[in-house]
Amino acid sequence: MRIVMMATGDIAIPSMQALHENGELTALITQPDRPVGRHQTLTAPRIKQKAVELGVSVLQPESVRSAEALQILRELAPDLVVVMAYGQILSQEVIDVPRVACINAHASLLPRHRGAACIQAAIEAGDDETGITIIHVVKKLDAGDIIARAALRLRGTETAEDLHDELSVLAPVPLMQAVRALEMGDADRKEQDESLMTYAPKLTRADGCIDWSQPAFQVARKIRAYHPWPGTYTFYPSVKSGSDKMIKFFPPVDVFANMTKPLDATPGMVLEASAEGLIVSCGGVHGGAIRISTLQPPGTRKMNVESFFAGHKIMPGMILGMPDAT
Repeated sequence: MRIVMMATGDIAIPSMQALHENGELTALITQPDRPVGRHQTLTAPRIKQKAVELGVSVLQPESVRSAEALQILRELAPDLVVVMAYGQILSQEVIDVPRVACINAHASLLPRHRGAACIQAAIEAGDDETGITIIHVVKKLDAGDIIARAALRLRGTETAEDLHDELSVLAPVPLMQAVRALEMGDADRKEQDESLMTYAPKLTRADGCIDWSQPAFQVARKIRAYHPWPGTYTFYPSVKSGSDKMIKFFPPVDVFANMTKPLDATPGMVLEASAEGLIVSCGGVHGGAIRISTLQPPGTRKMNVESFFAGHKIMPGMILGMPDAT
């Protein structure tokens, strides 16, 4: 079959390679090069760089919905369009171009966790498993009929970065299963159960602020789920400046679910500040506390707590949280 892939995210690279190795990838459509970093250097998506290495034709329309892009896609005459982490909403005209189907590889076990932050949502929700689901593309977000899927057990220690990489490797398995079934004309088509649907919207930096009123296990999940993007942070009262300073937290994170705490301990209170880590009291019915050993003050590199304490002071009894929390 003639296959056109629409993808931008790194998670799609192994799937693109699998299509190429099977001799069926006609072209890659990806997002335009964008300015990146402090110096705003124009940078191509990594999947474009890989496609060029493989000798695959690359197209980068500003909008795949434009008349020009639509005409180019029609001239490619694909039998199948495969979408994965592309980053643009497809019009019905685009969906209707391929002769056989337009399909999407989504990084969750649909209908659970539709939306952009599906990887983070699985970790934050404490799911036992997640995976890759291959669906028909329809106008409603991630709501198309299921063709194939592959599950992945979660260990309860992975970060979003870890899970992204594992799902990236897993994705070609159900994708190629779906491609072969569609080619043979005997692909499964299972309607999603809307009653089981959950939604994982795109995250922003503001979403990374830690809510210390949550129990320790939930705070720990968030720190893992939001690494590396958008990251997690809180604020501490700076003795030097007299104002509140932001501080970022990084995995790994230890959970003390049944920790004995002082009677006056409140959510966000620092219980211990030592070379072993920063132990912070959490809330919720089960309470508990977490310990963080890697953090980052604003404008500097991330560091261990021992290095942090050399230039900053966080002491037991301090309350972490939003600036107005103290």
